[in-house]
Amino acid sequence: MTKFSDLGLGPKVMKAINDVGYDTPTPIQAEAIPYALEGRDVLGIAQTGTGKTAGFTLPMIHKLARGRARARMPRSLVLAPTRELAAQVAENFEQYAKYVKLDMALLIGGVSFKEQDRLIDRGVDVLIATPGRLLDHFERGKLLLTGIEIMVVDEADRMLDMGFIPDIERIFKLTPFTRQTLFFSATMAPEITRITQEFLSNPQRVEVARQATTSENITQKVICFKPENRKVEGKAKRDMLRSLIKQEGDKLTNGIIFCNRKVDVDIVMKSLKKHGHSVGAIHGDLDQRYRMEVLAGFKNNDITLLVASDVAARGLDIPDVTHVFNFDVPIHSEDYVHRIGRTGRAGRKGWAFMMCLPHEQKHLDGIEALVKHEIPRLEMETPKSTRPARKERPKKERAPKPEAAKPAEVKPVEANQAEEKAPKPAQNKQENQNKKPRNPKGQGKAVKGLGDHVPAFLLR
Repeated sequence: MTKFSDLGLGPKVMKAINDVGYDTPTPIQAEAIPYALEGRDVLGIAQTGTGKTAGFTLPMIHKLARGRARARMPRSLVLAPTRELAAQVAENFEQYAKYVKLDMALLIGGVSFKEQDRLIDRGVDVLIATPGRLLDHFERGKLLLTGIEIMVVDEADRMLDMGFIPDIERIFKLTPFTRQTLFFSATMAPEITRITQEFLSNPQRVEVARQATTSENITQKVICFKPENRKVEGKAKRDMLRSLIKQEGDKLTNGIIFCNRKVDVDIVMKSLKKHGHSVGAIHGDLDQRYRMEVLAGFKNNDITLLVASDVAARGLDIPDVTHVFNFDVPIHSEDYVHRIGRTGRAGRKGWAFMMCLPHEQKHLDGIEALVKHEIPRLEMETPKSTRPARKERPKKERAPKPEAAKPAEVKPVEANQAEEKAPKPAQNKQENQNKKPRNPKGQGKAVKGLGDHVPAFLLR
């Protein structure tokens, strides 16, 4: 069996690995690290949670140990799709490089430019960034990418989902063509393949598992149910979620609950907190400082349940996560692989549950087609609606209909009285002649254009 000592890493890097307690590399690390140390481009494909981050940080630290960075010209660049994943890479880098004198800067959104500019001006060996913030610094003239020796693109398929591919192509063109490129992803879409063919030079393909496979350490279950009323679907799901959490009991150490929409993240979080659970929430609209505080509390076990959107599906390397709950069936099938990959990491056991309503069945079919197997069903009693029944209003007693009044007898009018009341024809004709014609706005001019067919509303 291959050990880290057999990979050719330097003594200072090996000392840091021993401090962490690692001895045996994962398959992706065992295959990718030797090629990276040789200076070759690497195309690494492996499911999430298999140690891809160490697969590129360890050889990068080894190769950058010699040399010195210049102001505004970093020597290496790591691109990550989300702030959380970039922060995770930065943590791993600090952990493995503590015995090597290398400077690192983290460029992510939601943080002041001033502090980041100060680090870049001083000179950094490793630059870890999201594409948007990196280009912001470049366009402001604070950064030059002509000194890049090693470039890493992590979670490239997530870059595609988030629309970062044009930015990635632009960044590639800003770096020297002599750079070494390490390209890592869990899945390979056609667009990703096109980029690797354009910007990687004869890469060594390292694929340790079939694309879009899930870990065998994860027990997967799906609960298909139909609420009694479409209007209470959200409440029925929340009731089902609490039943699952209660059913798992002591097996649940830490759990992540994934929702498709940000508004549902807030609703589910408030519902769980209302029922006495230790819970936090994270999604793209929250302040970066708050997101980091919530993640820190989750890692330290101060928070048991983390409700998240897909912003947390990548980059959360928390070994103690025992459960993943898919409150919604992922719309994109690949997201299912990344969501449940938050558990069952580093050889540990994990459990993944998914709740499916009838209108989500098409997404479930797509997931099963992607992972090439049927997800076992879990039978649970459908939560009944707890809404109070509508109180029936007391029926009002109708009053009895009054008897129809008899019509009054009409007395005949005498002929002379009728003649007096009837107007005389001559008198009526004289009155009509004395009346003034109705004209709009009181003007006496004749209407032109419409003639006798003037609409009534124009004459008012």
